[in-house]
Amino acid sequence: MAYFDAASAAPLHPIARQALQASLDEGWADPARLYREGRRARVLLDAAREAAAEAVGCRPDELIFTSSGTRAVHTGIAGALAGRRRVGRHLIVSAVEHSSVLHSAELHESAGGTVTQIAVDRAGLVEPSAYAAALRADTALACLQSANHEVGTEQPVAEVAEVCRAAGVPLLVDAAQSLGWGPVEGDWSLLAASAHKWGGPSGVGLLIVRKGVRFAPQGPVDERESGRAPGFENIPAIVAAAASLRAVRAEAAEEAPRLRELTERIRVRVPQAVPDVEVVGDPVRRLPGVVTFSCLYVDGEALLHELDREGFSVSSGSSCTSSTLTPSHVLRAMGVLSEGNVRVSLPPGAAEEDVERFLTVLPGAVAAVREKLGAPVASEVAREEDVLVVDSLGKRCPIPVIELAKVIGDVPVGGLVRVLSDDEAARLDIPAWCEMRGQEYVGEEPADRGTAYLIRRVS
Repeated sequence: MAYFDAASAAPLHPIARQALQASLDEGWADPARLYREGRRARVLLDAAREAAAEAVGCRPDELIFTSSGTRAVHTGIAGALAGRRRVGRHLIVSAVEHSSVLHSAELHESAGGTVTQIAVDRAGLVEPSAYAAALRADTALACLQSANHEVGTEQPVAEVAEVCRAAGVPLLVDAAQSLGWGPVEGDWSLLAASAHKWGGPSGVGLLIVRKGVRFAPQGPVDERESGRAPGFENIPAIVAAAASLRAVRAEAAEEAPRLRELTERIRVRVPQAVPDVEVVGDPVRRLPGVVTFSCLYVDGEALLHELDREGFSVSSGSSCTSSTLTPSHVLRAMGVLSEGNVRVSLPPGAAEEDVERFLTVLPGAVAAVREKLGAPVASEVAREEDVLVVDSLGKRCPIPVIELAKVIGDVPVGGLVRVLSDDEAARLDIPAWCEMRGQEYVGEEPADRGTAYLIRRVS
């Protein structure tokens, strides 16, 4: 089985496993106690903090350990906003942040705060000038991920941090996806990360709050972790997290170029081997092991199951899954195709032969899913004032797009097709299909049920 979902959770690094097993015998006691067992635990905790701080590029007393990366984000945002509440209650986030950031923003807004969401281009990239334009006198905090978790695009953190620093606004960076590859550049103020993203054990997060940043921890006060992360520290897991971070950093210089070559191979060859595919994400500013593409006329969940049967574990941001009827917020913000989406995220050590086998298997898997869908004929097609109407109400993606593709040739060049759909994914996928197929997307308009999407045939 080839595991290609490291962006969700990287396999446990051998060094992490060794450190975890070794520290189970020494790190079980309360590090706040003065007896021998407590002193041993404190030595391990302090050494892990120093090692992690060195990897991040901060002081040990600026770093605390949390119960997860999500908890680090929530704690960081809440504490920074509370610490600067006299300045104002305005928060800035990008449209492609991890859900932990966006959920914090939603909570802040529901409590009376204001949120500005920064748009991205089709590669998923923000413009530093957009952050500069969004800064206000009452801005308390800005947030920006170092690299996107779905498409791998690396953000201009240093440039945004400079803009924020000039305005006196702290910048919180979600570095979960990138920290294993290197420190985050720039004069950022807060940083959050998660150990299971770089091969450490799950249940360990990092939160760094630079000296001088106003920070007021929320919730009941706890004497542990400088009062910022309540609860007994999981010292064996923390030791393993710090040891694995140091280990992957030592391997990054050699491993990153190798994974970049493998993912570039996927980026180039998938569109050559599979028709009607859009590769998404920035082609240059990207994480070493992440590549994402979307396939027209494909049910994302069915494709993932097909690949799983062939021995490949991949993930998807597609709206065509059993758990959601809306596209990934990242793909939606980028304005790219969402149906049949596949994210390949290679773990360190991924074998070249597995990548080659994936490229061999993928065309057949996509073809099998398309065949199962059967490219159905539109359920209702009628001409109304020289407009071809396609009724795909009640049908989930990718059926509305398939029906559009089947009938576009039935109208003359310059003619219109009106697609009726109540699937939210159509709002993203139909314009994306038009761009890929060289047709004109005219726009949308209300309908008795759902929404009507207008497409003009130009070729």
